[in-house]
Amino acid sequence: MPAHAPAILVLEDGRTFRGDSYGAEGETFGEAVFNTGMTGYQETLTDPSYHCQVVVMTAPHIGNTGVNDEDDESSRFWVAGYVVRDPARVTSSWRSRRSLDDELRAQGVVGISGVDTRALTRHLRERGAMRVAISTAPTDVADPTALLARVRDAGAMPGSELASEVSTTETYVVPAHPGPWGEKKHTVVALDLGIKTMTPRRMAERGCEVHVVPATASLEEITALRPDGLFYSNGPGDPAATTHQVEVLQGALAQGLPYFGICFGNQLFGRALGFGTYKLKYGHRGINQPVMDRTTGKVEVTAHNHGFAVDAPLDAPTTTPYGEASVSHVCLNDDVVEGLELRDAAGRLTGFSVQYHPEAAAGPHDAAYLFDRFIDLMSGSRGLETGAGAPSSTTVGEENA
Repeated sequence: MPAHAPAILVLEDGRTFRGDSYGAEGETFGEAVFNTGMTGYQETLTDPSYHCQVVVMTAPHIGNTGVNDEDDESSRFWVAGYVVRDPARVTSSWRSRRSLDDELRAQGVVGISGVDTRALTRHLRERGAMRVAISTAPTDVADPTALLARVRDAGAMPGSELASEVSTTETYVVPAHPGPWGEKKHTVVALDLGIKTMTPRRMAERGCEVHVVPATASLEEITALRPDGLFYSNGPGDPAATTHQVEVLQGALAQGLPYFGICFGNQLFGRALGFGTYKLKYGHRGINQPVMDRTTGKVEVTAHNHGFAVDAPLDAPTTTPYGEASVSHVCLNDDVVEGLELRDAAGRLTGFSVQYHPEAAAGPHDAAYLFDRFIDLMSGSRGLETGAGAPSSTTVGEENA
């Protein structure tokens, strides 16, 4: 194993943790957050939603399955830094191609190991997510005073527009997969706000041809593709700092285009409907969060990565210019809004969203039905006036009411 230099982690409130470098050496800044997943670290590292965040893994032993060439959720690691307690010394999976330490080094991700991550997690739960730095510079390790000053001068997550930094710059197509649903059934436009690889695959498996477009795409560019439905992905940043995508979504809703959003797409759906958003104290991150689908009464174990939430009333629907909006899902830990739905004057579902990740990469498969719900929504809608989407006798939302 390569030698590891001493490293130090400094939080903006002055608390420090010492350990050894893990991954690349150097200095990095970001928002300190913790992830409670026992598995799926490769999917976490390659999730664009973690852009500008230093991720603390609460599971003590990380890296034992190494890194493979199949589980990436994007083309690179996005985390700003990585914090673990006991890194694996040997990789033991037959799928492993290299160690996590080596891959972190190769991708320039500065990390630290040997940290009491339980104490760090408890601190973040009590004080909230905050700015942080990791450094291996001997001067910082010897005296972190100057590093603390740089942490406090670093940018904060509130007010940050980050989706444009992680989005694709060119439109690409994920073709429909032949399978139980047959050949192509629908055309979906997916706005890439930090989309994960598995998400369009889940729609393609269900007969959707998915056009993944940049976050800067206009409503005219979207409708020119004649979609049966519009999808907004997960992504990083403060939803209150995002305006263009909200305006595009409002235009799409006004035209009756069926909508499905996840994570950041849920927050932007809320803003498009007139709700506010706010920053959670320490957020939800992991693959073990309990959520109730209020439309069915079922409880799901779900995968999360969000630090902001929608401020919508739990007890009554809200009249919007696009129909009646209501909270469809809630977190059973803290009653945070985990989903929204929109219905027209006849009570038909026209759009919905969830705050979590139903693509199950990595994570449980409890929420896979949401992709089926989107298919049902598109199958029962005429889509845009331009003719996108075939008429159907199916009543939208009939099976999910």
